[in-house]
Amino acid sequence: MNCILLFNNDFIDSDCRCVRISGRRGEHIRNVLKPNRGDTVRVGLINDKLGTGIVESLTDDCVELTVTLDTKPPQASVATLVIALCRPKSLRKSIEVASCMGVKKIYIIESWKVEKSFWGSPMISIERLLEHAYLGLEQARDCIVPSIEFRRRFKPFIEDELPQIASGMQGFVAHPYNAQPCPYCFDKPFTLAIGPEGGFTEYEIGKFRECGFDCITTGERILRVEYAIPALLGRLGA
Repeated sequence: MNCILLFNNDFIDSDCRCVRISGRRGEHIRNVLKPNRGDTVRVGLINDKLGTGIVESLTDDCVELTVTLDTKPPQASVATLVIALCRPKSLRKSIEVASCMGVKKIYIIESWKVEKSFWGSPMISIERLLEHAYLGLEQARDCIVPSIEFRRRFKPFIEDELPQIASGMQGFVAHPYNAQPCPYCFDKPFTLAIGPEGGFTEYEIGKFRECGFDCITTGERILRVEYAIPALLGRLGA
């Protein structure tokens, strides 16, 4: 945890200067950072700015800080991510790494090879996924939360929404066959689509092509979704 994320309900004064932190974040401050009173820790207010917090008090139950928020968060990634729903554990890791790498728009979509039972898992609720997005922000020292949206119907999404989402951008879809090598250091905004663990079907690839997406690959190795995301984003320079 390289940054203590703050939420509006952490503030205990009308001037929004003092916060009281408990739970996992408080335990990290006490047991990992181990500051003394008067020491500073790095903080960031959700969807606002980064800064520092001066430790005013430490107890077994909570930590109180006086915070100053005066630093802009790091520049966001130029990537918009479209992920076919994968195993819930894999999806949570995928959200965490995408958030860590600065992606701010994530769409989770239906695909023919998506296991239908995944949609009913409580592990993929927006609230649960945001918890993992926060972990990525804490790691990257960022505080701008990514937008995460579900789309449970493939064809309406690909035909009615994707052209607008990817408007003015290059579109890439990860695919191991008949694909060009993934570019290095692509310096323009782009939309990247990654299929489920079984991959997109040829029909689905065709629909992406109709939207102007190019098929790209990182080579012959088949990667899990949570590994494909950093591999592709890192290579594209996002």
